Amino acid sequence: MKTAISLCAAGVALGAMLSCPPACAQTKSALDAGVADTVKQFNLIDSRHQDLEDRAAGMLAFPQVTKGGIGLASEYGEGALLVRGATVGYYSIASASVGLTAGMATHSEIILFMTRDALDKFTKSKGWSIGADTGIVVMARGRMDDYDSYKLKRPILVFTFAEKGLIADVSLHGTKVQRIEK
Repeated sequence: MKTAISLCAAGVALGAMLSCPPACAQTKSALDAGVADTVKQFNLIDSRHQDLEDRAAGMLAFPQVTKGGIGLASEYGEGALLVRGATVGYYSIASASVGLTAGMATHSEIILFMTRDALDKFTKSKGWSIGADTGIVVMARGRMDDYDSYKLKRPILVFTFAEKGLIADVSLHGTKVQRIEK
């Protein structure tokens, strides 16, 4: 019974944490600068990234996604959706988990929508859950060396890179992306 009450309380606490943006939300100009730097860094990791960007219908860039907690963990970051190099909207990425998490870490993230259909599905959603979309391939550390051409033909490619901190977990299950106003 105590376990059920603890899990229920943890769920309520995590829901409260994710329902409102953190007080340290970035200004529009700071976020735009961070997005530009993140895209540059992404292209320096692997020269083939520019070709993927050119073929993509759209790209979400999150300069810094921070995850932290002890037992209960949450993750949050802000970024921008770019279509043909122009910013068309700002988004947050957030998740929560219960488990053996301890510590804090950050990473950068690029999500490429390789088809117009995938981009349209994302932009028409009122809150897109990454773990629920089966057309996604996650490519950790931002490099394409370990991925075959089949994976690169998927409609959504997620690259995580520039990891820093004490948590190695960059799982995207249960991660939600929502439009924010800047």
